Amino acid sequence: MVNEEAIINEEVKGSDYILETRNIHKRFGGITALNGINLKVRRGEVHALVGENGAGKSTLIKLLTGAIVPSEGSIIFEGKEYKELNPSLAIELGITAIYQEFNLIPFLSVAENIYFGCEKMKNGLVDYAEMNRLTKELFKNFDLDIDPKAKIQYMGVAQQQLVEIVKAISKNSKLIIMDEPSAPLTEKETETLHRIVRQLKEKKITVIYISHRLEEVFDICDRVTVLRDGNYISTNNVCDTNRDLLIADMVGRELRESYPRSDTKHDETVLEAIDITNSRLDHVSIRLHKGEILGLGGLVGAGRTELARAIFGADKIEGGKIILKGKEVKIKSPSDALNNSIALLPEDRKTQGVILGMDIKSNITLAIVKVISRFNILKSRLERKIVNSLVDDLSIKISSLQQPVKNLSGGNQQKVVLAKCLATKCDILIIDEPTRGIDVGAKQEIYKIMRRLADSGKSIIMISSEMEELIGMSDRIIVMREGKVTKELYPPEFSQEAILNYASL
Repeated sequence: MVNEEAIINEEVKGSDYILETRNIHKRFGGITALNGINLKVRRGEVHALVGENGAGKSTLIKLLTGAIVPSEGSIIFEGKEYKELNPSLAIELGITAIYQEFNLIPFLSVAENIYFGCEKMKNGLVDYAEMNRLTKELFKNFDLDIDPKAKIQYMGVAQQQLVEIVKAISKNSKLIIMDEPSAPLTEKETETLHRIVRQLKEKKITVIYISHRLEEVFDICDRVTVLRDGNYISTNNVCDTNRDLLIADMVGRELRESYPRSDTKHDETVLEAIDITNSRLDHVSIRLHKGEILGLGGLVGAGRTELARAIFGADKIEGGKIILKGKEVKIKSPSDALNNSIALLPEDRKTQGVILGMDIKSNITLAIVKVISRFNILKSRLERKIVNSLVDDLSIKISSLQQPVKNLSGGNQQKVVLAKCLATKCDILIIDEPTRGIDVGAKQEIYKIMRRLADSGKSIIMISSEMEELIGMSDRIIVMREGKVTKELYPPEFSQEAILNYASL
């Protein structure tokens, strides 16, 4: 039953809206996370919520799902005004959220996850057959072919995302909040996600869609609200705005020259990977020039990350050779790569790039412990000098060097990983998905840093699944498919159609 004490008013005018927030404030100590937010979401619409990291989106989600309570203001849902919500009340009302970090139990099946906590019973026992049947029906409603008996731990990210959505639907949700649902998905998987969102809309289920990918806003959303620094900025019909206007609202200024270019000719070869072969790569050959940003394009499974890991020594090379500045080198481990001035910024920064619970200073110097110590004694002054220089050079926004990395925004976490790489004084930098999960303003900073590094003489191999980013940042593009190179493209040939064509030959 709904807690009657939570209800302020039984009936609130404005039945066109399933959800309203009225003058919502949220303060954490002396920090204001939300400052008088007035949001209105119409019934059955797909409503985009955008803003840079730190804009207040996550805090607002937590308020709507009852994870935290507002300092001031109220929440109106289906005509009833509440001073606060709690998780059980939010679910009872029909409000659910799908977060970036999935809330699934790996060792349970799909059906067990969907009905966890509300299992179907028969004669005092869990009725697995009935749960499997109901789960199959749920998936069938959205033209999805997923085995209800499959264990979550053996499923890909895209399938887990679909399970999360169906789990929310199974709870008779009226409002589903999706937080960066497409971030880990391929282009094809994203199309499936968008199809499901449109089907939810047809079923009159309201969706609040949070994404850093602005193209999604124009593809599937009806209206879009912008938050900035905890403040409400604007709400517009998607058909009445454009990308430039949204970005201007998000960052408080107009962003120009999204992709900094260079007219420098790159002739000096610094690295050659010749006939690299292992279980995932089939005689792959590439070359990298000094001061160049070499893009690696292709679909998921094309072998791009596997090539990066092979060059870095993280994966075994069974055949082929690596030439650095005209000399063959043996790279059998990441230590060998670092000793040869090659560094890798991995695809998943949270599990492979940083130690989230560790402070910023220690994360940045992880790879240079031998440089900043002598006889196992830390040279604290040298450590601080190196770290402070990198923090300043990359404009990493921190409160102190002792701040845990987990408390930084996505963009600043990415900069910490980049600082760790640069601390090694690498000449060759491999960057796998440089801007995944970071906001538009932080993306611009990362792009400028990458171009500045290239202009200073460092050579960069960039893997990106974002076509616009791949085309905009690359001086040359290598397209891969199923562990093979299918095409080398130069700027006059750059286009999404060309890349997709050679990626799917």
